[in-house]
Formats: sequence, C-alpha cells, structure tokens
Amino acid sequence: MTTTAVTNIASLVTNDPSLGDGTPLGLIQDAAVVIEGDRIVWTGEAGKAPATDNAVDAGGRAMIPGFVDSHSHLVFAGDRTHEFNARMSGRPYSAGGIRTTVSATRAASDDELSANVARYLAEALRQGTTTFETKSGYGLTVEDEARALRVASRHTDEVTFLGAHIVGPEYADDPAGYVDLVTGPMLDACAPYARWIDVFCEKGAFDGDQARAVLIAGKARGLHPRVHANQLGHGPGVQLAVELDAASADHCTHLTDADLDALGQGDTVATLLPGAEFSTRATWPDARRLLGAGATVALSTDCNPGSSFTSSMPFCIALAVRDMGMTPDEALWSATAGGAAALRRGDIGRITPGARADLVLLDAPSHVHLAYRPGVPLVSKVWRRGEQVA
Repeated sequence: MTTTAVTNIASLVTNDPSLGDGTPLGLIQDAAVVIEGDRIVWTGEAGKAPATDNAVDAGGRAMIPGFVDSHSHLVFAGDRTHEFNARMSGRPYSAGGIRTTVSATRAASDDELSANVARYLAEALRQGTTTFETKSGYGLTVEDEARALRVASRHTDEVTFLGAHIVGPEYADDPAGYVDLVTGPMLDACAPYARWIDVFCEKGAFDGDQARAVLIAGKARGLHPRVHANQLGHGPGVQLAVELDAASADHCTHLTDADLDALGQGDTVATLLPGAEFSTRATWPDARRLLGAGATVALSTDCNPGSSFTSSMPFCIALAVRDMGMTPDEALWSATAGGAAALRRGDIGRITPGARADLVLLDAPSHVHLAYRPGVPLVSKVWRRGEQVA
C-alpha cells in the first residue's frame, strides 16, 4: 500500500493527550499525519515526519478527526414543515408528531427510503461527519421496522432497532400488546440487521417498566441498549440506562442529582442533542453539570424530520458552546471522541496510529473557529477510511 502524508497542518487535534500538549485534545502545532490504506500510521510534528509516497499540503490549516454522529433518525419519508412552523408560532413539542412521519414512511418504497438516507449522509459528509448511527422507528410494524433496518444497514454498521419509538397506531388502545409485539415478533425480524436497541422512555411514549422490558429483550438477542432519556421531563430513563449498561443515554435535558451521580460513576455516555432544543425552543441541557459530575459527554445531531432536522455537527458544536456551557475544546471532543465512546468504538474519533483514517481539514487555523464562526462552511477536505471523499 502507498503512504500519504498530510503536512503543513497548523493545529492538529489528535484526542490523545500523550501525543500532543497534554490536554484532552492532544493538540500538535505545525503537524503532519501519515496514512497507509485506511489507517493512520504516524502522527507528530511535521519536521519529524517519515518519508512517504505522496504528500498533501494542508496550507497552514487545522485538522480534526471526522465527526462521529452517534444519534440520528434517517430512515423516513415525508415532510413536517407545517409542524415546525406551528411550533415556532407557539405550539409546544410532544412525541405525537412522530405519527405523521410513520404514515409517510410506511407509504414509501425501499428505494425512496434508501435515497433519502444517502442524500442526508452525503450532506453530513460534506460537513465532516465520517461515522454515523441511525435508527428505525418510523415503521412500527414488524415488516416496516425490519425493512427500515435493512435500508439503514446498506449505509452504516451502526444500526439501531427503535421499534419502541412510540406505540404503533394500531395499538393505541393496547400499549401492553405493542410492547409484546416489539419484544417478540418485531425483535425476531429486526435483530439480524441491528447492533443496538433503543427505546423512547418518556411520557407519551414508554414508561420505565415498558422500557426495561424492551431493553432486556434486546440484550437477550445480542443487541446492546441505548435510551432516549429525560428529554421532555424528569423520568427513569437515565437510571435505567446506567443500570442496564447502555452505551448512551440520549438527550439528558432534565436531570436530578441522582441522575448525574449515576452517569458520573457508570460507563453510559450522556449524549446531548442541541439541535432538538434549538428546533423545539426547549430547555437547554446543562453540560457543565454533567462534566462536573464526571460524566462522559457526546454531541450528536439527532437528525430527524420532526424535532431536529439538521445534519450539521459544526452547528451543534456552536450551539453547545453558546447555549449549553461547553468550551470549544469540550464541544469538539464530544463531537468526535465522545461520539466514538457513545458507540463504544476505539478506532474512530481520534487521529492516532492504528485509528481509522477519518480526517477533516478546516478552512481555518484552529478548531475553535467551529464555534467562533457559526454557520460558516469551514470544512475544506474530508478523508474517510483513507480516501478523500469531499
């Protein structure tokens, strides 16, 4: 395999303190990165870089790891512009709007759904996202959930079964029957296509006992838990996530001190989704409380047609810094290494020897510009698995 060096990097974020300045970002100034195949084989000061077959001049710009978007809902059809417009005019957000997307998704063909996923992934890739997770949850029948996961698995290995998004409309008067469906025939049909199982543990969706039943059933089939937790109010979601060793508790907007202690002491990542608060005018999560409690924090887009229709991780970084109390360094770490932790991956979210060669070159001298210049398209080049793709 040929080797390629990216040189003349003004500021390199490695996310490895031992390689750089000792901070969590592991910053190296005047740096270079060497790629061989789909892997990084060397990282350090440009003057010490080994000889390579090819070289790319970064032009004195900053380089960061590819963003890791660990929470999205991309297998859908339809449009909810009217709902967003109404919400911006004063109507509060609730879980019920999901049913609109369920109807449109059921009516769409497999090809239409796959084309939509590809479109939003290309959009995200241009903005530096090189790894993403996505979920089912807009089918809510055995057949429609299974086909959603089949579609998703064409595009990513990080696929999540979310049959427990809301109670399917056919079971509106029998939520216990729907839980039985999700934990029985639906899980049987969906488990072969998924790595993860998720549940929306919230008033208007599933309570703690129902969520527990779903997650335990999924674990028994080899799927690892994730939880939509504590978005709309205080509830049992975070505690349940930590108890069942979920990889991530997502949203984490309304937390008690006990929730903070649990996240700080466990291995469950607190994934914050600022696009949802932006798009619903909801209370912002307090990232400072989470970080102060010792929790590992990830940032993700929650890209979905109802409550957070953005694929932009740079936008979410800017929101996290401006409105959730994070520093630019913390927000970038959470959007890269934090997302990798939420997927329990050690091969992404960092620029270190042995890691996957997912790199983003910014049209800026420092990663701080992601928050300093919000809304500006700063992503200049993107490498995914060693190949320049944008």
